[in-house]
Amino acid sequence: RIVDECYQCKLCYNLCPYHPPHRFELDFPRLMQRQKAVQVKRGQGRLRDKLFARVDLIGTLSSWFAPIVNRLNVHPLNRALLSRLLGIHPKRNLPKFHAETFRKWWDWRGPKARGAGRVALFYTCSVNYNEPQVGRAAVAVLEKNGFEVVCPPQRCCGMPHLDGGDLKSAQAAARKNIAWLLPLAQQGVPILALGPTCSLMLRDEYPALLRSSESRLVARMTYDASEFLVKLKKEGRLSTDFTAAPGKIAYQAACHLKAQNIGLKGKELMDLIPGAQVDVIDRCTAHDGTWSMKNEYFELSMKYARKLFEQISQAQPDVVATECPLAGIQIEQGTGRRPVHPVEVVAKAYGCSTD
Repeated sequence: RIVDECYQCKLCYNLCPYHPPHRFELDFPRLMQRQKAVQVKRGQGRLRDKLFARVDLIGTLSSWFAPIVNRLNVHPLNRALLSRLLGIHPKRNLPKFHAETFRKWWDWRGPKARGAGRVALFYTCSVNYNEPQVGRAAVAVLEKNGFEVVCPPQRCCGMPHLDGGDLKSAQAAARKNIAWLLPLAQQGVPILALGPTCSLMLRDEYPALLRSSESRLVARMTYDASEFLVKLKKEGRLSTDFTAAPGKIAYQAACHLKAQNIGLKGKELMDLIPGAQVDVIDRCTAHDGTWSMKNEYFELSMKYARKLFEQISQAQPDVVATECPLAGIQIEQGTGRRPVHPVEVVAKAYGCSTD
């Protein structure tokens, strides 16, 4: 039961006084991952988890038929079928797909040369298939600050495989992404991840999975997008040419960013905008990948997130923000408010076009 109900928020790692580099080296999240890996090795892995981990395949097929898929995903008969066949709870909000993925938009648009140097965007599968506007906003903000944005080939970071205990597939994803990102890291190009889970994978999990100098170099060159922009501000390189105030912002601190011990960079970034009032809501949404999508855990996840929903509703913000796209789904499910990424808030404050 402990393994099944652990949804890898990883917050226990930071709170435990005995985690590495303490001599006891207690790492509870990896203990849970190890048990799932043992189950997979014994042939006890679930077909459902293997299917859910094929994010790029699901995203590609769904984007080809986006209008149809989006309609089916809210149709009661189809949801009953998904519940029966795949164990997806019929009440769970599902991500929306876009016919024009971020990658398609990028391949059509291409980079624009700037003078401040290059940055590489690890845009993540969630942005690519479900939230392309976040990727476009990130490009607009980075170009506003003089950077040439490059988008190397990439695939899902592999966290769904790791969550399901499929270490071999997680390692294969890591090797593929490292091969694509390594030349940029060797040239000193910062790699910006738009999702907290993906930055966690690139920084922490890839070196643990591969134990290679190449993975460690890519990890050193990886930043959360908000973290990088705050770094620019501290160096006096961030444009403060803001033209619009976002008002009151309720900011949900993503668990996988807190697990990286980098501080609340999304809040720091939005605090730079004149007229912004950022209130931090430091609570987990309990979505975790596909965990809360499942029949057996949906109600439990909503129970865990209840206080978060209440705090957002009581705050009555003009904007709700979070870096985590899955946290966004959960927040919208519980409050009816659709969150945005902090880079979207900044892009709007700059008055940037994201077309």
